Amino acid sequence: MTFLVTIPIYNEEKYVKPVISEVKKHAEHVLVVNDGSTDATGRLLESIDGIEVITHEGNKGYGASLIDAFAHACRCNHEFVITMDCDAQHEPRQIADFAAAAPRADIVSGSRYLLPHEPREAPPEDRRRINTEVTRTINEITGYRLTDAFCGFKAYKLRPLCGLHLTETGYAMPLQLWIHAAKHGLSVLEIPVKMIYGDASRGFGNGLDNSAERLKYYMEVIERERQAPVVGRCCCRRR
Repeated sequence: MTFLVTIPIYNEEKYVKPVISEVKKHAEHVLVVNDGSTDATGRLLESIDGIEVITHEGNKGYGASLIDAFAHACRCNHEFVITMDCDAQHEPRQIADFAAAAPRADIVSGSRYLLPHEPREAPPEDRRRINTEVTRTINEITGYRLTDAFCGFKAYKLRPLCGLHLTETGYAMPLQLWIHAAKHGLSVLEIPVKMIYGDASRGFGNGLDNSAERLKYYMEVIERERQAPVVGRCCCRRR
């Protein structure tokens, strides 16, 4: 089984070298999408051997970074792609857990809510509240039984993933993905990941630090995708 670990990055100069160094211990193939970073991230990536890098000249968005990563993976001879973040909220040692679970479902999604966590590890209240509401809505639409709609630590089978027509460039791309996955009959499995919030002050940008605006944006994307016709497209043809 071959798999590609892909990491979207925007201004992660604090974490990029230690995180990728640890990831390389658990994965042979690593792709980083540098989404127009304006700090030292790009320079630091140039000093890391043994990884592939896609560079966006400007900040296109979290969803755009993943869509480009999926397109790259679909053009290669990997069976699976594993996505994770570069902000030290995902533990690279769990790559092995996702690789082991990947053959069991089309999408293996991490959940921070399957295991109990200490009060000091709890997410900011507005993030927890929005995650709960959005996850409930996604489950009502899709019939999935998710406990965490937003966790970025996932594994995908490439063949079914390449059949999805994903276009949402922002933070709501995972919500578009869940709805498209359900429309195409993709199977889903959740596995536990540790709840880690090292810096609760990190924001979303683009006006989304306001929780009401963030929830409004998520719900607008959900409603748009709920009403959208079923469309299949191989994302490897995107570019």
